Amino acid sequence: MTKIVKQKAKTLADWAYIAIDKHFNKILKHEAEVIQDKEPEELHQMRVGMRRLRSAIAGFSYALALPKSANQKNVGKVARILGELRDIDVLEEAFEKHYQPLLPSQEQKALNQAIKALSNERKKSFKKVKDILNDDLYFDLKDGFQKWLEQPVYQEMGYLQIQTVLPDLLLPQVSNFLLHPAWLMGSVIKERIEFNQSWTQQEVEDLLHQQGHILHDLRKEAKRTRYNMELFTQFYDELYQHYLDDVKAIQAVLGEIQDCFVLATFLSEVFGKNIDKEIPTLLKQLQETRYQKWLEWQALQHKFLNAETRKDFHLTILKSKSTELVSENGSNHA
Repeated sequence: MTKIVKQKAKTLADWAYIAIDKHFNKILKHEAEVIQDKEPEELHQMRVGMRRLRSAIAGFSYALALPKSANQKNVGKVARILGELRDIDVLEEAFEKHYQPLLPSQEQKALNQAIKALSNERKKSFKKVKDILNDDLYFDLKDGFQKWLEQPVYQEMGYLQIQTVLPDLLLPQVSNFLLHPAWLMGSVIKERIEFNQSWTQQEVEDLLHQQGHILHDLRKEAKRTRYNMELFTQFYDELYQHYLDDVKAIQAVLGEIQDCFVLATFLSEVFGKNIDKEIPTLLKQLQETRYQKWLEWQALQHKFLNAETRKDFHLTILKSKSTELVSENGSNHA
């Protein structure tokens, strides 16, 4: 099948094809380099392709009739294995480039112990990546997408004009995002929502240790919202991009809080009960980072608990451009 030209795409099916073609081919582009394991960025890009492909399948599910092997579950399984290795690379980079240069010499030596342990974990994780990329599940997944791209099949809903269904595709995910319980973390609801405006570092530590998993779950919801919104940026104006940037900021700041916990957990596994003695400076740095990121999160939390912000967010999604305007702007992308 001739690839669909963006300027001529009108239906939900057209835009579904464009998204799947783009993200699937991104995966193929980086596959060989990932297996060779020469550059961590290749792994990162392939993982991004997998995540976005999975998001496209979910976002366009009402339009698609994909082969059994080319489904969300299989894409997710491969993405998770790639993600495990990528997470190790991120930890290693954080230790070596961000934290180790700031530590006293004695702690730098101690941290080398953790980096060595991380390197051993990476070898195990990379073997899992090689295994899955040589597994029948992955071969069947690729074959399924390649055949579908050659002869795409759609559900009836796919033939509707994109403008007819666009808000219905986006608003359910945005609602899931805005109704997540993490938005109320650290607040008290009386006649209105009240916040503690003077958190101490220890209070933040205690709260995050008790409820940090809720924030981590909101981060996942933010990621899903971001990926869904990014599928349709070409249909909206600057205000939509502004809200998308906010969602990205929420994902980023919650990600940095979570990264600190992951680092601390790994260090606890390496040093055990001696951790406070071996790397006190690093533990303090991680605590300070969590505190600063919590303050950044609070500003976004207050913004998105504002009734006018939430109403405006929904209204923005309802006000998409006409297909003709989108087609005229060849610089936009799916």
